[in-house]
Amino acid sequence: MLPFSEIKNDTIILKDWWLRAILKVNWLNLDLKNSDEQIIVLEQYKKFLNWLDFPIQILVRNSYLDLSGYIDYMKGNVEKIENLTLKKQGEWYIKFLEDIDMQQGLIYTKDFYIVIPYYEGEKDNEQINKAWYTKFIDILNSKDDVEKIVEKYRSFIKWKKMLETRCNLIIEWLNSMWIGAERITNSEIISLLFRTYNPLLHNSQSEI
Repeated sequence: MLPFSEIKNDTIILKDWWLRAILKVNWLNLDLKNSDEQIIVLEQYKKFLNWLDFPIQILVRNSYLDLSGYIDYMKGNVEKIENLTLKKQGEWYIKFLEDIDMQQGLIYTKDFYIVIPYYEGEKDNEQINKAWYTKFIDILNSKDDVEKIVEKYRSFIKWKKMLETRCNLIIEWLNSMWIGAERITNSEIISLLFRTYNPLLHNSQSEI
């Protein structure tokens, strides 16, 4: 029931064979910038939006901050402390962290992503605006013989280069706004999708 066909070369291949790349974007606190820097960032952002000639999706995820790894790290270090006073303070700090960790939802982190699509030629808006049932029917009607599979592979190589160009251009624009970004890898894409579709299961399983 999911729209994904395959994930390879840091790229999501949808069932209609069009492509998606995902950039993870660092956040920027404008309040820490002076007024001139704030104006520069906002002007660059306006120029960025006006420059875009293809659609993008901006994704913001709120996720519970899992402190278990940090708690294990602290326990390992506190056990090595010989000074009893410092060791006791370390144990209190660990207990404080464990109390917070048990109250899931008390601390959240925000992750920012930009999803970049690629459709051949001028079909971006046309394909994205298609109704979901139309896309589903297109998938059911597709027949993949050997010739079709070879053609799709060749198309993937060509379209992937176009998608990479889009990613690099957006990263350059974000850098001009003092906002770093990087394309996430196969394993990071799988982990993100797993967390999105299975938020409860993800907390009980290790990262893929």
